[in-house]
Amino acid sequence: MTAYSENAGRLVALLLIAGSGVVTIAKGMSLTFLAIRLQADFGLNPASIGALLGAGPLLGAVVSPFAGTFSDRIGRKGMLTAALLMASLALAGLGLAQSIAAFALAHIVSAVAAAVYEPVARALMSDAAPEHLRLKVFSWRYLTINAGWAIGPLIGVWVGAEYTTLFVVAGVMHAAFALVLFFAVPDAAGRQGTATDRSSEAGGWRALVSALRDRRLVFFVIGGTLLLAVHGQWSVTLSQYLNADFKDGVTLFALLVSTNAATVVIASTPARFVIERMGAMRALSLGCLLFLVGEIGFAASTGAEMLIASMILFTIGEVLVVPSEYMLVDGISDAGNRGTYFGAHSLSSLGNFLGPLVGGLALGAVGGTAMFLLFALIAAASALMFAIGQSMPPPRPQTARAKSAGSGEVTSDLLRHGHLA
Repeated sequence: MTAYSENAGRLVALLLIAGSGVVTIAKGMSLTFLAIRLQADFGLNPASIGALLGAGPLLGAVVSPFAGTFSDRIGRKGMLTAALLMASLALAGLGLAQSIAAFALAHIVSAVAAAVYEPVARALMSDAAPEHLRLKVFSWRYLTINAGWAIGPLIGVWVGAEYTTLFVVAGVMHAAFALVLFFAVPDAAGRQGTATDRSSEAGGWRALVSALRDRRLVFFVIGGTLLLAVHGQWSVTLSQYLNADFKDGVTLFALLVSTNAATVVIASTPARFVIERMGAMRALSLGCLLFLVGEIGFAASTGAEMLIASMILFTIGEVLVVPSEYMLVDGISDAGNRGTYFGAHSLSSLGNFLGPLVGGLALGAVGGTAMFLLFALIAAASALMFAIGQSMPPPRPQTARAKSAGSGEVTSDLLRHGHLA
């Protein structure tokens, strides 16, 4: 069972897909220029800019797990609406801020709002979409988000507006989506009794700790952290390497960014068919293998052609890995703890910090070739973590309840979990 009828669920899922594209375009046309604004308007140096811009996502990574937990208790629609309105005010604040303190506060609020939005949006999409469509809607959402990041910065450059205008318009776009979401999404029905009641009785921290007793989820979080270290911020280390080691490195980097965006658009639908045919775990392992080959290709590249070929392989790995990872988390959760599980899994966003940190240290200490080979090993290690997690049985209390309850609904959930394995 899902929390919505099939027709209502389809509409909610499509709304979330379209809305994710809209808010990503809004972020792309505004947040892309944060570093430029800090440098031009406040005169900060690169180290200070990095520290300030890194503080928000780091706090967001701490908050994000609790967002999913609380959405299990108080409902997803209200939390998403609040997060979008909070992001709207924060984006406007980023454009209007006249001091570094005000800018930093608005940036932290924006990052926390984004950290709340992501796991709750995934959980609501999983609630709404019929089971046979979940892979498709996760794949479509991933595609629209990537398209938004490709389109948003181009709009910002093309419009040529003042920074304040871009941020205020982005805030208005978030507020508009919040209102549409609040009035268009029906309240979920039948949030599946006992699991929900248990979730409601536990506090946010207790619910999170309870979820992390599921060793499958723990290994998925570790594997997801390693995956994000490889692909989450690939542009940071690759841009530095190309700029230092290649003639016309900036031009080459721009070409690789375009290659990445084009490959995502072209490969997303075929990748979905591959995941459907192979299963989420095998598709994720294949994606990690392509990461490994792509990183080795970067290490061995001496010209644009090999760099482009390596980027294509790397990006195909990305479009296989991201939807597969969400499907694996969905497969070990149920309607009563789905928000908690997706929230706990968002701890893997720490990989967005580990990737640039480890890559930067390796690039400075041992050079680009060794750095790429290190990332290749991390990709292999991430596949191993997911494989270990997938091989583990569900937690004992859950299994015991399933046997004693003997209800068709619980049995159906367990069969679904096994099918997704």
